[in-house]
Amino acid sequence: MTIQWFPGHMAKARREVTEKLKLVDIIIELLDARIPLSSRNPMIDEIIQHKPRLVLLNKADMADQSVTNEWVAYFAEKGIKALPINAQAGEGMKTIVSAAKEILKEKFDRLRAKGVVNPRAIRAMIVGIPNVGKSTLINRLANKNIAKTGNTPGVTKSQQWIKVGKELELLDTPGILWPKFEDQDVGLKLAVTGAIKDTILNLEDLAVYALRMLEKRYPERLEERFKLKEIPNDLVELYDHVGKLRGCLAGGGLVDYDKVSELVVREIRSEKFGRISLESPRDLILEEE
Repeated sequence: MTIQWFPGHMAKARREVTEKLKLVDIIIELLDARIPLSSRNPMIDEIIQHKPRLVLLNKADMADQSVTNEWVAYFAEKGIKALPINAQAGEGMKTIVSAAKEILKEKFDRLRAKGVVNPRAIRAMIVGIPNVGKSTLINRLANKNIAKTGNTPGVTKSQQWIKVGKELELLDTPGILWPKFEDQDVGLKLAVTGAIKDTILNLEDLAVYALRMLEKRYPERLEERFKLKEIPNDLVELYDHVGKLRGCLAGGGLVDYDKVSELVVREIRSEKFGRISLESPRDLILEEE
């Protein structure tokens, strides 16, 4: 399955981000804590270059906490401050401004040394892929429904400045996905977590990928959820078991594989398998060996 999704407004957003970069002090990059690597947009690295950056690992409540801790340490080794947050519940919000101030301390110390007694508010640009929770984060920080939100990707399609108290001003930007996935695993992980619209996907291919991912990373949860003594090697056998167990049947009592696929993807997204992470820094070590 080849996944490509690059609506026209995203190309425009790339130009807008480039144009507005000089107006901000820091980039706040919002990632999905379940897939921090796959939800990092390499196009953003090219655009922002050496601009100070704060990484927020959103949806941390849905990710495996021990793996999230590994990611925080991984980014720290790269010289990037990373904070786990849950924008939906408002968890971790108080740490964002203080972290941004810490990152920009030298810059604002220089301003004070030049006689600026009360430096202006920090100006930050928020960037991230669709459906990662940017609008929810902004509304939480601002304590009001300023940014439009939605549970489907591609809701925010323009830029706006938003004041957060006296210390922070945010520039929201539309979600940006790169026009070509060089690694199809990246596209599949984004699809599993809902960053790509389901209408362009083959759900059976996606469900198969998700099942194999669970088998690799959380086999005991897969066995428990679907009452398996062991995970069968034959995928048809696994589908038949799940279909009969959950009543995903068509005429004549045959298993409806489409319904099984929908069920698997839906249950992963609704945390029926618990808090899971689809990638870890250890994957990078294995790739390099």
